[in-house]
Amino acid sequence: MSVDVYLNFNGNCREAAEFYAEVFGTEKPNIMTFGQTPPNPEYPLPEEAKDLVMHTRLNIDGSNVMFSDVFPGMPFVPGNNISLSIVNNDIEKIKSLFHKLKEGGTVSMELQETFWSKCYGSLKDKFGIEWLFNYENGEMNM
Repeated sequence: MSVDVYLNFNGNCREAAEFYAEVFGTEKPNIMTFGQTPPNPEYPLPEEAKDLVMHTRLNIDGSNVMFSDVFPGMPFVPGNNISLSIVNNDIEKIKSLFHKLKEGGTVSMELQETFWSKCYGSLKDKFGIEWLFNYENGEMNM
């Protein structure tokens, strides 16, 4: 299991990820935009979101640091744009941690299957810390 840092940006994620890749001497980031996601007719993608970064990550000295732009209309507060991400290949462990951390907190997205993971969810715990939970078995590598 790993606990990874997740940084959010307000439209300049690509620039930030490429900058950090250069600074830390990592490979150029593999970037997925919101426009590359499977379309959902129930939630049409706004034009201004298509080129924004949905997800990328860098391995900096053995630690995964993940990045994304906030979706248009979502709040962005510089300094509060960091969350912790639980990445694990044990779905039961993910479920257990999720249910423990949601006590007294607020669930942003219940655990569910997404196009990138069989089990993903997010919440803010009772202390105001944002947590992301992601099942990763090595089949899909974003």
